Amino acid sequence: MRFRDSIFGRLLEPINRRQFQTVVDRLDGDAYDKSFRSWDHLVALIYAQLSGNDSLRAVVEGFNANPQHHYHLGSGKLPRSTLSDANARRPVGIFAQIFSNLSTMAGQQTRREGAEMVRLIDASPIPLGKVCSWAAWNGRIRRMKLHVVYDPKGDVPSCVEVTAANVNDIEIGRHPPIQPGATYVFDKGYCRFDWWRKINDRKELFVTRAKTSIRLRSVKHRSLRKRKGDGFEIFADDEVKLVSKGDSRLPMPLRRIKVRRENGGVITLLTNDLARTAVEVAALYKSRWQIELLFRWIKQHLDIRKFLGTNDNAIRLQVLAAMIAYLLLRIAARANCIKMLPLSFAELVGQFLLTRRSLDSIDKPPPINLSRRKCSTSPNQIEFCYA
Repeated sequence: MRFRDSIFGRLLEPINRRQFQTVVDRLDGDAYDKSFRSWDHLVALIYAQLSGNDSLRAVVEGFNANPQHHYHLGSGKLPRSTLSDANARRPVGIFAQIFSNLSTMAGQQTRREGAEMVRLIDASPIPLGKVCSWAAWNGRIRRMKLHVVYDPKGDVPSCVEVTAANVNDIEIGRHPPIQPGATYVFDKGYCRFDWWRKINDRKELFVTRAKTSIRLRSVKHRSLRKRKGDGFEIFADDEVKLVSKGDSRLPMPLRRIKVRRENGGVITLLTNDLARTAVEVAALYKSRWQIELLFRWIKQHLDIRKFLGTNDNAIRLQVLAAMIAYLLLRIAARANCIKMLPLSFAELVGQFLLTRRSLDSIDKPPPINLSRRKCSTSPNQIEFCYA
């Protein structure tokens, strides 16, 4: 009989074991836990995310209850105390590099020649509660912050970083390298003129929301051939310059676009894009909502609301494991041409995680038992019945 791997084993296939071991050796990831290797640790944390188990005991008991799959997963029996120790001291860089490799792979699957590149940048808080007394306090809760650069066309997070809650968004947002041909869309929390200048000097574009404190002067009114978009209306489009003294002047062309939304609210957008129409620029900024949906999906359907450890290292590892699980689901869905909603696919994967069936038929009923004899439909066939 031909061997069929479990769904969990199929999901882990995009992770190159040889590249993984190279990263582990470079970062000395197995220095303190030689009996519990980095691969075992990665498998355990991804299993925790996909299975929905939110405690160390549940993860260990659920994984150890299926020893028939351990060999093919390249892992072994999971000890609870060892997993807790590894969460506290294994280098975060190992998981970060695996995320980067998978993000590159997922981006290559969706890349199209000539298609515009849009990158959304935003951050979301990760509440930690009262247990993590070491976490930064914002006046209401203790938390950390998840920073993400997201490709909305391919539904792929391309860069992820976890910081303390008191780290300014712009300090992390300007770190990722600027990609050629990309348009960056971000909120007014990323207002920093030297970063805008850096994007413009690389001949790339940005769209952002203007702060009320920025003083601008109109130098040219642009005609509006089309005013209405999906849920908004443009009522002003001007080329502007910064009204300021000293070195804070921006040596770049700027457009100020005023948008009235369906609910009556008015927002002001700034961009260095002089080619797109005002409606196209406003639609780009509206697409920033997709990264908010990403944050909501991760928090609701992956396990970063309850943590397997209460120290800084354990929380960072768990957040990175959640993002790795997210990418593995996206890569598997595209590779197997799965058309169902991502939420439905994730729920089915959690239900059949350690069953031996194919991913492309995960939503189909099991096949009929062909070994059972079928009754003859011929009227001339004698049928023997035993009491």
